Amino acid sequence: MDMEAVPKLGLRERKKQETRSALSWAAVRLSVERGLDHVLVEDIAAEAGVSARTFNNYFSSKAEAIASRHVDRVRMIAAGLREQPAGQPLWEAISDAVFAQFGSSEADDRVPDQRWTAGVQLMTDQPTVRAELLRGSREAERDLAAAVAERLKTDPLSVYPQLVAAAVGIALQVAMEGWLRADPPELLAPLLRKSLEQVANLSEQV
Repeated sequence: MDMEAVPKLGLRERKKQETRSALSWAAVRLSVERGLDHVLVEDIAAEAGVSARTFNNYFSSKAEAIASRHVDRVRMIAAGLREQPAGQPLWEAISDAVFAQFGSSEADDRVPDQRWTAGVQLMTDQPTVRAELLRGSREAERDLAAAVAERLKTDPLSVYPQLVAAAVGIALQVAMEGWLRADPPELLAPLLRKSLEQVANLSEQV
């Protein structure tokens, strides 16, 4: 998560977010390097510099910790959308909010190592991780639908905000999978931009 894009928080809340992010990143890194089945909660906690008890205060499982890295970034798209200028077109505002979270960090802005992407694919193919990604992403999409509805001054339970949020989620998924599976490797940002542009174009044709 890009901490510069996180809304201003108190010191306590900021430290909690930093700990959550550190645990999630440690879970991802160790699982990619060793394989999910060969990583213990204690390993993740030690890598993040906290106790296993602290891990359990944030996450119920390794899979949830892994998924939260992506899910938290999607949640921050909703927060970022609320910060965009009121007169900005919807899909332009969404794209700016997306790029504040994806495609702008050092890791996103470089061609991935193929050994790393192979490990990520194995990790995300685990049923427990897939289930947590699906559950968490659905919750995050509800947050995004609410932000879209606020911008459009409409009911968050109406069809269009929910469709927009779901479309953004699919665009992210397609771009990320393309980034992981590209041979030869590609940068994430152009794949993200292409996915979002095509979704926006479809929306405008409806």
